[in-house]
Amino acid sequence: MSGTDAGSSPSPTRRNLLRGVAGAAGLAAAGGLLTACSSDSDSSDKKSGGSGSTGSVAGSTVTFGSNYSDPAAKTAFAALTTAATASSKVKVTINTVDHNTFQQNITSYLQGTPDDLFTWFAGYRMQYFAAQGLAQPLDDVWEKIGGNFGPAAKKLSTGLDGHQYLVPLYNYPWVVFYNKSEFAKHHYTVPTTWDEYVALAKQMKTDGLIPIAFGDKDGWPALGTFDILNMRINGYDYHMQLMSHKIPWTDQGVATVFQHWAELLPYMQTGANGRIWQDAAKTLESKQAGMMFQGTNQVAAQYVTDKANLDDLDFFTFPTVNPKWGQDYMDAPTDGFMLSKKAKNSDAAKAILEYIGSGAAEAEYLKTDQWDVGLANGLQVPTYNAIQKKSVAEIGKCKAVAQFMDRDSDPAMATAMISILQKFIDDPSTGNIASLQQSAEKQAKAIYTS
Repeated sequence: MSGTDAGSSPSPTRRNLLRGVAGAAGLAAAGGLLTACSSDSDSSDKKSGGSGSTGSVAGSTVTFGSNYSDPAAKTAFAALTTAATASSKVKVTINTVDHNTFQQNITSYLQGTPDDLFTWFAGYRMQYFAAQGLAQPLDDVWEKIGGNFGPAAKKLSTGLDGHQYLVPLYNYPWVVFYNKSEFAKHHYTVPTTWDEYVALAKQMKTDGLIPIAFGDKDGWPALGTFDILNMRINGYDYHMQLMSHKIPWTDQGVATVFQHWAELLPYMQTGANGRIWQDAAKTLESKQAGMMFQGTNQVAAQYVTDKANLDDLDFFTFPTVNPKWGQDYMDAPTDGFMLSKKAKNSDAAKAILEYIGSGAAEAEYLKTDQWDVGLANGLQVPTYNAIQKKSVAEIGKCKAVAQFMDRDSDPAMATAMISILQKFIDDPSTGNIASLQQSAEKQAKAIYTS
């Protein structure tokens, strides 16, 4: 899943890192803020094993800091840890904290008295805390679970020093959703090129529909639109270099992204900066809107939560813009688990991670989760619905997957881009685009050279 946003519904949302982890660069110091907020104990027996113990870990207890606070995710995570205890004989005490609080306090939490294990994200977010020495390497765990995953999953779990620091659980694609009945009613066909996409949006507007549902009050949804346009126009390597400021934000490639978005904006739901994504999704659900570009763990999860017609929901991958790149890339963020540097029971925690890094564990979790998809090789999940099955297929077609701007870039830069993209949405004129690019570049220089 990903985080709770302002005005969130009970359905899982992107775990909004930006307000909190933008402060991660500041490394504030205070201890134990997360575990003090909320606690859900799976066991009243809180024995502690010693870190580095060479004896059996059976019967000992580990603590698990979790931001899986949405009801369905919380239930799925409880089932996962129960199964992990049955497999390893290690008891698990879960300390659940709401998403925003978890993200806002993550650095001080890890510097203070953290749980043994904690939920987190692949890519830059994992690499940041690994580089700060706030997480333990998991190479010995990966020696046992490595055969369960492909090279892409391992790469996403690897720190800048070449060691593994994360055990992944699932990912989810960002795609264009639509209702099959509406497409059939209006005889729409799925677009595969930019021109077809714009033409379809224009036709939907003529037919009285909101062509593209859009809500960006929380800031991060627009990051996804920028990402996909950037990867479709400039490719995955360009995206990654821009995120690390190896390419300047004043580059013509960035201008081209904004120019394409400006062409699309007349067909996107107006007033986006004042609307949460859940309300935008409801316009799709009620068939007032024809399409919506968003993550499956938002739109599909909302259909499930609202008991809407999930069988009517379908998606297509964002159309080709530059034929050189086709539809080879997408955002498909990966979530998983890390081991705190200050863990009191590292051996037992690793036993839990060894179970979690198995296909059986992912299948157990996904019995309840009806929107994310597992990463284990050859995973068989009888409970997958049509959206999940299609997600697996479409992610599998990609030559590379990105982790979303707020995970692929410095936290402070992602925060800066939220404001910049909201200003663009309000004024997509050519002159404002140039000004916003200059602003992004100025902030990037300050962030990446500090």
